[in-house]
Amino acid sequence: GNEAPRPTPESHPPAPVSPYGASKWAAEAYVQTWANATGLRHTVCRLANVYGPRQSPHGEAGVVSILSHMLWHGRPPTLYGQGRASRDYIHVSDVALALERARGAGGVFNVSTGRETEVIEIYELLSRASGAGLEPRLAPLRPGELERSCMDPGHAHRTLRWRAKIALEAGLPETYRELVAQFSRES
Repeated sequence: GNEAPRPTPESHPPAPVSPYGASKWAAEAYVQTWANATGLRHTVCRLANVYGPRQSPHGEAGVVSILSHMLWHGRPPTLYGQGRASRDYIHVSDVALALERARGAGGVFNVSTGRETEVIEIYELLSRASGAGLEPRLAPLRPGELERSCMDPGHAHRTLRWRAKIALEAGLPETYRELVAQFSRES
């Protein structure tokens, strides 16, 4: 939730503020309940905001692909939370490696960078990559939307010997180019 310490460790009790967040917590609670009832070892990976190639720009999730699609079409996007809403963004290739390392490890792991980034910063990096120069519209947060989120990856660092490697400054321009190629093929 919005009151969680940042970066948030796995030990902090989840307090979802949206139905989407509640559904993720419910799924994790189900896995834990099943493990308790059966004695099966389980591993849960709590993923930060994943971005990368092949992400769909349609729907509400996937801000990187949504912003990229709007920039490609020359349409200024609306940034909620006045552009100050923050998340912990992680490249899909870093996530894939973390999932591979977590397989069979047992426990709960944050798969994240531990870096809190405002959506306006994401937009600026993508805008530079696009060369579009569009001014975004700023609007208040939508009801039930989380204001800030950043997860502590320390447990994954220590236990899985895993660390995110792709910085936003490198990953976002590359992702923009790959998404634009995807959009061009689909149109």
